[in-house]
Amino acid sequence: MKYPAELRERAVRLVLDAKAEPDSSGKGACRRIGQQLGINADTLRGWVAQAEVDAGTRPDTSSDTATRLAGWNGKTGNYAGRTPS
Repeated sequence: MKYPAELRERAVRLVLDAKAEPDSSGKGACRRIGQQLGINADTLRGWVAQAEVDAGTRPDTSSDTATRLAGWNGKTGNYAGRTPS
């Protein structure tokens, strides 16, 4: 199921705000907010993890880097669809 970008952003923001509260777990926040918004908790947890990576607060490959790497052609050393300069 494809969720609207606005819903994803709102859900992630709600979870991040909830995780910032003392005595709050990320898993519990994802489950509670996911139920309220009709989003699977594991799906929401993945969105939150990627948002944290993109913000630089969690180590992994950011969305921007993954997009750039997806267009890289290792055989020719060029980006796909581009000719060498």
